[in-house]
Amino acid sequence: MELSINSKSSHLNKTTYVNLRWIGIIGQFITINTVAFILKFEFNFITANLVVFLGVLSNIFLINFFKKNQLQENVSLIFLVIDILQLSFLLYLTGGTINPFSIFLIIPSIFASNSLSIKTNILLISLTISSIIILTFFHQELPSPLNEFIFNKYYYYSIPIALVVALIFLSFFALIFGSESKVRKDALDKIQEVISKEHELVSLGGQAAAAAHSLGTPLSTIKIISQDLYNNFRDNKDLKKDIELLISQVDRCNEILKKLSLNPEIEDDFIDKNISLQQYVKEIINSFEEISNKNFIINIEQNYNSFEITKSIEIVYGLRNFIGNANKFAKKNIYISITSDSENSSISIEDDGLGFPKDILTRIGEPYIKSLQSENNSRSGLGLGIFIGKTLLEKNKAKLLIRNSETRGGGEIKIEWSNKDLKNI
Repeated sequence: MELSINSKSSHLNKTTYVNLRWIGIIGQFITINTVAFILKFEFNFITANLVVFLGVLSNIFLINFFKKNQLQENVSLIFLVIDILQLSFLLYLTGGTINPFSIFLIIPSIFASNSLSIKTNILLISLTISSIIILTFFHQELPSPLNEFIFNKYYYYSIPIALVVALIFLSFFALIFGSESKVRKDALDKIQEVISKEHELVSLGGQAAAAAHSLGTPLSTIKIISQDLYNNFRDNKDLKKDIELLISQVDRCNEILKKLSLNPEIEDDFIDKNISLQQYVKEIINSFEEISNKNFIINIEQNYNSFEITKSIEIVYGLRNFIGNANKFAKKNIYISITSDSENSSISIEDDGLGFPKDILTRIGEPYIKSLQSENNSRSGLGLGIFIGKTLLEKNKAKLLIRNSETRGGGEIKIEWSNKDLKNI
């Protein structure tokens, strides 16, 4: 699928990267010439300005010769390497790692960590660490009069060590954060895709129901007229067969239109009808009972406070995901309890299966998780489905508790709303 491919690809946004490079180049130019002409420090500022000019040329080349909005990974790697080498050469001219601006050397690698692959990031981190080590031992003096300071050797070597530690820590953090963000973005994209399809189906169903509703009256008229024709011409053998065919086809049309209707028993208000929480659950269970050999045991509290709420595709799909998971992993029974009082309403879904694996129980609700226990490797459906259901229900102001049931042995999902929130959905 196009969506999945795009979400897993590695690239840099060209506009963002080019703008950041311009900021870096302008900052380098201002710093070099401020130190040379205002502070009157002595260093090889001509060569330093030439290095900055090479950065300008590389950015112009990047703008004019790469027209796509997203830079592919190999192109991104080349220009990030150029950034690291350019800044390394500037630091070589101005004191190496004891230059206060040496912290900027780790920025290209960290910037790439959130967008590019692990392989590319390892190459950039390795290059940056190599540059730090080389600049520690090989560099020109700090610009005068800064070179008049005497640095203790412990301090002198602590700077590159600090730079390396900061680089590894920040790059690791960005890699993990970027990876989690991509996974979550992919899962959220799938939610949007699912909800869009559900809306399309509801829209299509509504149009079909509207067609059935609108065509019912003219078909009834046709049937009445055809019945009168039959009564008048029943003795005419030639016309009788045609009229009988006409009546049978009208009846057939009525049957087809009834199947298209969402609720053939009700002529008006057949779409977007408000229903109670109990009806929500019963509608979903009915759809599973037709295809499942499991027992659905429903318990409704005696003082159940029934009130109607707006029919929401998101709530229906969220509940269906959790009931579907219970149906999938239950051995025989699925227990569903519906409770409601003056303040809160809740739905509890339990099954008599094996429950959630302990090694993923604390991460339930995250997308794309999988148990490491060998006996649970074949058990799927614990990642994206629960993430989608949890996200959709929480979006509709629900609070969820996901754990292993203490009484049934399987998983337990408790979904709770305040009645005030539920009525305002």
